[in-house]
Amino acid sequence: MIRNFEDMQKISKDGMDVTLKSMGAVSKGWQAIAVEMADYSKKSFEEGTAVVEKLLGAKTLEKAIEVQTDYFRKAYDGFVAEATKIGELYVDLAKESYKPFEGYIAKVAPSK
Repeated sequence: MIRNFEDMQKISKDGMDVTLKSMGAVSKGWQAIAVEMADYSKKSFEEGTAVVEKLLGAKTLEKAIEVQTDYFRKAYDGFVAEATKIGELYVDLAKESYKPFEGYIAKVAPSK
């Protein structure tokens, strides 16, 4: 019985260690996502401000439409690229947060 208690104690300790490693990976993943979102927001704001300045300096309606069309195209392309990048960060977050559990589950789960 003492042997079983010691085994349970070790399994519990290992489970806590794995959980803490996973939480560290989750924390790093969220930090990376937050930094990426902040950088994108800053870049987006700066580009929007520059476009407003160009629009105010446009001499003709055609030039204003050209500036606006170019901005919308670049903004859309940038958004798609950023959404792809953020999606990849979420996938990495999931993989990295699960990775510590892979070996632990194999060790704890009863084999068939």
